[in-house]
Amino acid sequence: MLAVIGGTGIYELAGMQVERHLDEATPFGQPSGRIVQGRLGGRELLFLARHGSGHKHLPHEVNYRANIFALKRAGATQILGFSAVGSLAQEIAPGDLAMPTQYFDWTKGGRARSFFGEGVAAHISTAEPVSRNLVDWASAQAARMGIRLHRDVTYACVEGPRLGTRAESHFMRQIGCQLVGMTNVPEVFLAREAQICYATVCIATDYDCWMDDPSMHVSVSAILAKYRDSLERARALLDALLAGPLPAEEPEIRSALQYSMLTPDEALSDAQRAWLSVLRR
Repeated sequence: MLAVIGGTGIYELAGMQVERHLDEATPFGQPSGRIVQGRLGGRELLFLARHGSGHKHLPHEVNYRANIFALKRAGATQILGFSAVGSLAQEIAPGDLAMPTQYFDWTKGGRARSFFGEGVAAHISTAEPVSRNLVDWASAQAARMGIRLHRDVTYACVEGPRLGTRAESHFMRQIGCQLVGMTNVPEVFLAREAQICYATVCIATDYDCWMDDPSMHVSVSAILAKYRDSLERARALLDALLAGPLPAEEPEIRSALQYSMLTPDEALSDAQRAWLSVLRR
C-alpha cells in the first residue's frame, strides 16, 4: 500500500474518502498525528501530516521513528513524501519540483535516527537510499503533464529550526548538494530500515541565501507564499499518479533486513521481537 507524507501546507488530502483513523501509540512513541486510511482516485492509501495537524512540530521535534513505524504497521510498503526545500542550484528555480536520490546528513545528532540499538543491532545499506521505481514513476508522469521536475539531485538535511547562514549555504553547494531541507533525515533512512520503498517530491520555495542578490534570500513569508503557489501543481501530480498503477516494489528494499541483522532472534526480548516483526513484513 502507498502512504503519502504531507509536508508544510499539506495537512490533509482533499477528496480523500476516509475509511478510518489510526492513532495507536507505537513502541517509539506517538506519531505526528492520526494516520488517515481511505481511498483517493480509486486507490487505497494512507496519509500522515509530517508536522501534525496545524503544523505543531518543528523538524527536530517530529517523531520520525513513530511515524514510519505506524505507517508500516498500517500496511505501507511504499511512501511518497512531499517537502518544502531551498534550492542550492541556479537551474532549480523557485516553484520547481525536484526528487532527490541522494542525501547528505548535516543534522546535529539530536534526532532518534534508527530503530536499532539498545540490544538490537543491525546495519542497513543506504548507498542508494531511495526507490528508483518511485522516482521514475513520478518524474515520468510530471513530464507527461508538462510539470518541471528535476531528478537525481542531492538533498542536504540541516537541523533547523533556524534558516541557514550564507556560509552554510555556500558550503552545501560546494560539497555537491542541490537542495537543502530540514525533514527528510532520518525519515528516508528509517523507511529503509522498515523495508519501505521511499521517495520525496520536493517543492523549491527559494534560492536559500547563497545568491549575492539580497532580494533572493529566504524568508518565512516568501517560503509560504511560493509554497502555496506550487501546491496546486504538486497535488495535480499526485492525483494523476493515483489514477494509474503503482510502480513495482524493489525486492532489495523490501528485504533490506534479511542480511542486515547482527543480533540473533533468540537474544531478543519478546517486546523487541514484536516490533521487529512489524519492520520485517
